[in-house]
Amino acid sequence: MASDRTAAPADLTDEGEISHAQQVLVLALATLAEQREADSESHILRVQNYVLTLAQTLAKQEQFAELLTPAYIDTLFLSVPLYDMGSIAIPDRILLKPGRLDADEIAIMRTHTTIGHAAIERAERTLGRPSPRLAIAKDLVLCHQEKWDGSGYPRALAGGDIPVAARIMAIADVYDALISSKVYKDGVPHDKAVQIIFSERGAHFDPDMVDAFIEIQDEFDGIAKRFADTDADMQHKIEYMANAIAEIAIL
Repeated sequence: MASDRTAAPADLTDEGEISHAQQVLVLALATLAEQREADSESHILRVQNYVLTLAQTLAKQEQFAELLTPAYIDTLFLSVPLYDMGSIAIPDRILLKPGRLDADEIAIMRTHTTIGHAAIERAERTLGRPSPRLAIAKDLVLCHQEKWDGSGYPRALAGGDIPVAARIMAIADVYDALISSKVYKDGVPHDKAVQIIFSERGAHFDPDMVDAFIEIQDEFDGIAKRFADTDADMQHKIEYMANAIAEIAIL
C-alpha cells in the first residue's frame, strides 16, 4: 500500500497542537529518565494526578488560595514529569542498587536534584533568558527532597521556605514510592501508606498538606488503581534491571 503523502499536513502553527507536542516530548523525555529507575509511564501519570488532586484541594484553603490559581495548578500539572529528571545522570550501580546505599553513594544520589535544576538553568542561559513558565518546574526538580523539619536536601530548607509546589510533590512522590512494587520489593497497601505519611506530619511533610491528603486519600487510591502498572510494565522493570546488573558486572 502506498504511503499517504497527499494527506493534508497538520497545522504546525496551531497553538493547541504546539502545546500538545511539547507535552508529548516532556512525557517522552521524563519516561526515559524514569525507566533508568525501572519505572514506567504509569508512575508519571499517577504522580501527576496525585499532585493535581492535592493542589485543587489545597486551593480551597485560605493560606494557599492566592498562589494555587487554576493557571498555577495547570502549569504545576504539566511540570510534574520533569521533577526527577536529574536521576538520568546517576550511575546504574547506585540508581538500581537493591540494598542500602553507603555514604558515598547517598551523596552521589542526592546530586540528582541539583543536576536537574542546573540543566534547566543552562538551557535558559543558552537560549538567552529564563522562562517564567519553568519556575515551578525548577522548584520541583530542586526541592522535591526537602523536608518540613529541615532535614532534607539539597539546601536543608524548612517549613514555608520550601516552595509550595515541592511540598505537594513530596507527598505525591512518597505515596507512590510506598504503594508501588519494584523488582526487589513489594509495595505496601494503601492504608499502610497513609499511616506512614501521617506519621511524618510536621517532620517530612507540611502538616496542612497531610491533613488535606488524609481527607482525599480515597482519591489517591483511585488514581493508583486507575494508572496501575501492568504486567508488561513489571516485565520491563525486570528486564531493565537484569540488563543493567549484567552491564555493571562486566564493568
